[in-house]
Amino acid sequence: MNSKTKIIRLLVAFVLLNLSANAQNFLSKNLRIGLFSSTPLEDIRAVSDNGSAVLVAKSREIAVQLNVKTLEFDRKLMQEHFNENYIESDKYPYAKFKGVIDQPVDFSKNGDYTVTVTGVLSVHGVDKKRTIPGKVTISNGVVQISTQFKVACVDHDIKIPKLVFTKIAEFITIKAEGKLDPLK
Repeated sequence: MNSKTKIIRLLVAFVLLNLSANAQNFLSKNLRIGLFSSTPLEDIRAVSDNGSAVLVAKSREIAVQLNVKTLEFDRKLMQEHFNENYIESDKYPYAKFKGVIDQPVDFSKNGDYTVTVTGVLSVHGVDKKRTIPGKVTISNGVVQISTQFKVACVDHDIKIPKLVFTKIAEFITIKAEGKLDPLK
């Protein structure tokens, strides 16, 4: 069984544990998650379309997970350095967020909601409590989510050698967006 299958099974198990008779639940296996770092010397971009998410409407709980090795960089050497030297993806293969949408959302009606989600962001083996801004759009039973926020490398013990400090920003911008379909 490959790691993507294991992730999906774990997320589905999470949903099943939280199901109730009338609860709406949503799932995605292809969220787009990207990172961006900008310095005067260099911009660094990476993106993955392999993020997974589960949303339990009744409790407004959301869990998002990304295998960091699925991030694709503009240059392969950047990808190699990111995985081996900074994020240590063999040791810490997943970036995760689990939280609760702070505002009420009516998942049964079409609409746009500006929200914050409070929870725990786990990157590089370090958990940090975060409140992250986002947008939830409901259209014909499908949930679309989007967010953009910054992560400080130091908050997750990601060491940047002084030699390349001018090429990697202290704060990395994270963007995530995608569609979550109703779980049947």
